[in-house]
Amino acid sequence: MSAGDLTLFAGGSGWSPSSWRAKPALQQPAWPDEAELEQATKALRDLPPLVFAGEARSLMSHLGRVANGEAFLLQAGDCAESFDSSADSIRDKLRVILQMAIVLTYSGGVPLVKVGRIAGQFAKPRSSPTETKGEVELTSFLGHMVNDIGFSEAERLPDPRRLLTAYHRAASTLNLLRAFTRGGYADLSRVASWNREFVATSPAGRRYSQMADEIDRALQFMTACGVTTANTPQLHEVEFYTSHEALALDYEEALTREGYDCSAHMLWIGERTRQLDGAHVEFLRGVCNPLGCKIGPTATADEVVALCELLNPQRIPGRLTLITRMGAKKVETLLPPLLRAVRDSGHPVAWACDPMHGNTYTSTSGRKTRDFDDVLAEIGGFFAAHAACGTWPGGVHVELTGDAVTECIGGADKIIDADLERAFETLCDPRLNGRQSVDLAFRVAEMLSDRS
Repeated sequence: MSAGDLTLFAGGSGWSPSSWRAKPALQQPAWPDEAELEQATKALRDLPPLVFAGEARSLMSHLGRVANGEAFLLQAGDCAESFDSSADSIRDKLRVILQMAIVLTYSGGVPLVKVGRIAGQFAKPRSSPTETKGEVELTSFLGHMVNDIGFSEAERLPDPRRLLTAYHRAASTLNLLRAFTRGGYADLSRVASWNREFVATSPAGRRYSQMADEIDRALQFMTACGVTTANTPQLHEVEFYTSHEALALDYEEALTREGYDCSAHMLWIGERTRQLDGAHVEFLRGVCNPLGCKIGPTATADEVVALCELLNPQRIPGRLTLITRMGAKKVETLLPPLLRAVRDSGHPVAWACDPMHGNTYTSTSGRKTRDFDDVLAEIGGFFAAHAACGTWPGGVHVELTGDAVTECIGGADKIIDADLERAFETLCDPRLNGRQSVDLAFRVAEMLSDRS
């Protein structure tokens, strides 16, 4: 079977878009009104797809190159998207991702597959179903797809109408992304203009500016030779794909068309919902999209191989990306046994490193944060583990924003604990800001260059 076939991956094993309902479904909202939920999902089923099968197949082909060690995956974006995101905020987030991609391609010397955590990352798993402030206990904030971050009973009540709002917000975001990536904004001749002041004044930003000047000179030479963005689309446009955690299964089921979950090009299963007999694995094993699965420090080799068998039984390169999130201190110990087990099983997976979620801690000021050095150390350990096992470190999966936030400490600006209060704006987990993200890209590019 090829990635272009429309045959369901579940084949004749009894899968349907609703078969997940017979399995234990964790992290699902407690919708208060089933009639309202049915009304919302019926409306979703009648709406056009957000993405198309051909786009998902194209991404799978690119991820197949990652699995084969011929390309690198950059998957990046918000921890939790907001319904209130402005066009400028979306543009600035895309700009940081494009800056990172340019750095990784130019300095790392490998083709880049660009996937955003965007246009659908509206639901979040939580460690506790409730949150308590003082003597008041309410449902936890589960993402704007489900409820609101405000701490009142009305705001925290799950509302199925938000599923429709999520669809329309995703549609408008996708429309903007397509305009930017296809309409000239991503033209290589504009690389230098992507620098914002808060990036340009940082050490990584100055390094980026120097690289942009080199690219400009190369483009001038190519133009003199008759090669222009007009006759070379690769210099004018960017292939950019969307992804999110397929958490709220009522939403994902309602947007499934002809075997594809048309809510995004790529869907992933989270660390909290990757149970072999669970509803999320059951749902995603049957859709034809490329899939991701988060793998944390408690995963065993047998579990990971079993996930590969369930999610990619026909062993199609690009179908499955395993996204590891071990923590900086554990990655070099815990990852190699998983790498060897999957390698020896013959499963053609792409491996990516999520250096964010295993390195979260509460600062002395009480803010949840991450240390840039820990993020970098986990990526370094990820590369080292792959070097030891003879496998390809296929990508990174990071949470970031284009805004000048102070949510993660460290980096070139030397953000400290006392700085967190200045611009801590995330709806959930702390994100890298633009300076930190570009700095990270240069560090990863150096690892890629050393690898080759």
